[in-house]
Amino acid sequence: MRRSKAPWILLSPFLILFLFTMVIPIIIAIGQSFMTVRREGLLGEKGVSAQFAGLDNYIAALSNENFIASIWRMLLFGVVQVTVMIVAATVLALLLESAAAKWPGFFRSAYFLPYGIPGVIATILWSFLYVPGLSPIVSALDVVGIQVDFLSSANVLWAIANIVTWTYTGYNMLIIIAQLKSIPGELYEAAKIDGAGAWRTVWSIQLPLIRPALMLTIIFSIIGTLQLFAEPRVLKAVSTGITSEYTPNMSAYAYAFQYNDIGMASAEAVIIALAAFVLSAIALGISNRSQRGGRK
Repeated sequence: MRRSKAPWILLSPFLILFLFTMVIPIIIAIGQSFMTVRREGLLGEKGVSAQFAGLDNYIAALSNENFIASIWRMLLFGVVQVTVMIVAATVLALLLESAAAKWPGFFRSAYFLPYGIPGVIATILWSFLYVPGLSPIVSALDVVGIQVDFLSSANVLWAIANIVTWTYTGYNMLIIIAQLKSIPGELYEAAKIDGAGAWRTVWSIQLPLIRPALMLTIIFSIIGTLQLFAEPRVLKAVSTGITSEYTPNMSAYAYAFQYNDIGMASAEAVIIALAAFVLSAIALGISNRSQRGGRK
């Protein structure tokens, strides 16, 4: 790389795009999180000026009960939804890569298909299955005497979790399948010679060797959980249980475009990014520690 310009020339389109769409916006957001806008007059008709606010925006964000509640809500969401999704993706990947699997290509495509549907469209489709009077699921449950409101404040979080799980399980499954395909066939042959059955092979060979893929899917899921926006934003139109600050991303969006407070929105965005970084680092640290313990 140091001796030749060709790699830099080939990489330059991506680097330029990455610089202007990722690096510069992040720097601007961090800078704006330390600024506040002062408006003179009732509607700012006498002038608008930006002033340095120090840590005021961060203090205000961390003092905002709605924002803190949204973070705790997403942590609960992540603990339950991510666990269910990763377990489901792992089970599907192991079943499709087993020797007894029939039509694995067809089922891989079928499970991955929901990921190709945009989140907004998927949420609209699922909302018809949640709204009483339109949902065949609600109607069928009413027939057997079970009354449930999927869009109530107590249930809407898990209604969102269902949509996210349905959308991303197939995507995570393909990542795990790619790791499974990289396992040398000699290991399976040696396990078979040693008399290992299917469960022993899964527990002693496949699960330990797909740990990197599992960690990748977990980290992606943690980041995605804190960035949850499209699904609750769309369901907000049909559910009274979703407020404008229901998730951290929705809170930042509300301050930016409803309350016109860019400084506060930027501070919340930085906090969300830091939270995703810390949680991902913790998950990676736990994995590395358990891996070192297993080697000992």
